[in-house]
Amino acid sequence: MMAPGRRGRIVRRGLTIALAVAISLTMEIAGFHATPAASRPEIAYATLHAIVPMAFAVCAGLAWVIAESRWPARLMVAFVVLWIPQSIYAVIGGIGWLWPLVRGVDLVWAVVTGLIVLVYPSGRLREPFDRWVAGIAIVASAVNLLAVVLLAGPGPETCDCAPNPYRVADLPALFTAVDVGYRIVGVGLAIAIAVRLLVRWVRGSVPARTAAFLMPIALVAWASTLAAQAVSYAIDATGDAVLATVSLIAIASIPVSFVAGVSHARNMRARVADLMRITREGADRGLWAESLARTLRDPSVRVYWWDDERAAYLDASGTAIAVEDADPRGSQSVLPVASPLGAPIALIRHDRVLTDNMRLLDGVSSALRLSVDNGRLRSEIERTLAQVRESRQRIVEAGDEARRRIEHDLHDGAQQQLVSLAMRLRRTADQARDRGAPALGDEIDAGIVQLNGALRELRELAHGIHPSLLSQGGLALALPEVAGRCHVPTEVDVRVPGRLAELVESTAYFAVAELLANVDKHSGATRAWVRAGAADAAGGGAAAAGSVLELVVRDNGSGGASLDGGTGIVGIVDRVEAIGGTLELDSAPGRGTTATIRIPLVE
Repeated sequence: MMAPGRRGRIVRRGLTIALAVAISLTMEIAGFHATPAASRPEIAYATLHAIVPMAFAVCAGLAWVIAESRWPARLMVAFVVLWIPQSIYAVIGGIGWLWPLVRGVDLVWAVVTGLIVLVYPSGRLREPFDRWVAGIAIVASAVNLLAVVLLAGPGPETCDCAPNPYRVADLPALFTAVDVGYRIVGVGLAIAIAVRLLVRWVRGSVPARTAAFLMPIALVAWASTLAAQAVSYAIDATGDAVLATVSLIAIASIPVSFVAGVSHARNMRARVADLMRITREGADRGLWAESLARTLRDPSVRVYWWDDERAAYLDASGTAIAVEDADPRGSQSVLPVASPLGAPIALIRHDRVLTDNMRLLDGVSSALRLSVDNGRLRSEIERTLAQVRESRQRIVEAGDEARRRIEHDLHDGAQQQLVSLAMRLRRTADQARDRGAPALGDEIDAGIVQLNGALRELRELAHGIHPSLLSQGGLALALPEVAGRCHVPTEVDVRVPGRLAELVESTAYFAVAELLANVDKHSGATRAWVRAGAADAAGGGAAAAGSVLELVVRDNGSGGASLDGGTGIVGIVDRVEAIGGTLELDSAPGRGTTATIRIPLVE
């Protein structure tokens, strides 16, 4: 939703333009009807004459929206008002105090038109030449106004008007000299502006020609028209109708050319969005410079990147920026780009004409800054993810090592001692019977039975911690053994070429063991299948490069399992992903469950 303050400004500007157009059209119509029929221009010419200020008014509204400066729009609105004296002398000729003032500003519209050209496209007077021309035009207009007010009287050079109450002397020769000189100065300035703009356009770079691609044509037509009008005035001729028509078209083309040029520059800023596509992968230096040159349509663009180690700006090839490239004088300008904290990022050397479009350059700076930030963030994220993966793998490896150590301690420590104790008790029971104490022997035998049960539980515990079969024969021996402990009949197909990495084997074993435990407890299945074998990574997604170990555990149970369905599944996912693997679960209700695990085959 538009802000109230902005809405108010737009309304005020619209009312200002509408009021100026209404006054201009009213004066055009009043002047046309007040002019004697014999002196009236043709309807077509009068209509075109009235359209000229309307063109300026429409372009003023557009310039207020799209131009960076508000001055061009204000000048166009001023033109609409200053165009009025062209057509109202027949209305105000009888008002002695008014017509000299109106006659004094009769040609100020030409000065305003020249100022519109001078501030194109930036909206300000950029160079000393522009300021000198503007100053001369304003001074000449002031002198002409004083000459008309103080010296002009009714006559062919002014109008069939009432006496001038401000007139101080009857010096027609001096008035004529000032009047003709004013017109000559105006024509000379217009030609100077046209020539300068044409020379700048011909000698300029591609960006300079792009920024001023219409204005030279309009300006040449306007200057030519002014010169023709001056000649017509000097020889006291009425002028050709075709020339007068071309004159009006040329004048109306000035604001149109201004708005078209500014719109083109504004559209160039939209092209900066193309640079954002590069930011997704960070700032590739060579590609970034090429894309920037295409966006700005400036083949002279060079990008130099800050190097902390050398404390200098370097191009994509590592060459430091030359002294002449860093010098902002001449036809080139340098745009420094820094981080929000002020750290240098890059220097962009570009055509100086682009400095007139600072919003474009601001967009380029933001795109480059975002590109560098994205690259840094991407590197940091990748580095962090790598550290997390390495940390998770170290945790898994440490857990497996702890399992093996506990299993070894139980097997070689507690388990051996319990076996030795059982053997001693057996000998004691036999000795008790030999000495005639069968009751004592039977009691010792009962203790031996309990001891064997505890020993069996200890062996199962040690096997669950880390199965000895896995260490001895790998998955080919361990998976059939773990499937045999499942109460659901399970077919096992292991096609693994030899032994795999210890971490891969232990991860695969415990994942299958947990999945079969889930089948046993929750699936309600009558059959289960386990398949293990090597597969190509293309069939296993992006988990790893090269071959992968593929494990498939399937049952014909009720289905409905999910990856977040319990700590067992979550534990499998965490363990598998810790070494770069993936787990996929297909468990539609009533169709059984299929779990597919893919683990990279690391060395």
